[in-house]
Amino acid sequence: MEKGVTHAANGIQNMSWNIVGQTYVPKLLSPNAFIWHAVVPADTFVPPHIHLTQDEWIVILEGNLEIEFLGDVHKAGPGDTVCMPMDEAHGIFNRSGKEAKCVFGVAPARKLFDLFTKLDGVTDPEKLVRISAMHEVNFLPPPDAT
Repeated sequence: MEKGVTHAANGIQNMSWNIVGQTYVPKLLSPNAFIWHAVVPADTFVPPHIHLTQDEWIVILEGNLEIEFLGDVHKAGPGDTVCMPMDEAHGIFNRSGKEAKCVFGVAPARKLFDLFTKLDGVTDPEKLVRISAMHEVNFLPPPDAT
């Protein structure tokens, strides 16, 4: 991690990514942690998945999100912190009808920064699942899959 300030309008090296319709802006990267700002438009979501090697959290700044842990739904709003432990399947949904803004983080950083770089702009679900699995994030099959 480099010392200094990552200003509100910028990401690390002015990077930003479009992943599953959401905008992610990296703010901090070290071997111990990776933190990014996210704009989560209404009606977008991250399908249920598992981080094999990291704990993940979200601090909600604006708007509302729903976090599903295998059917157990938790609602979070401004000021709330959502904790998603390693090896715990979770999906992130914006069903509020309004944009949400939040700060995500994982610890340790592992391969997630590289994953986001590779997923930027990917729209094919099969490609997203394949690339994610190579970076220690496994998506669950849809509930109606046999």
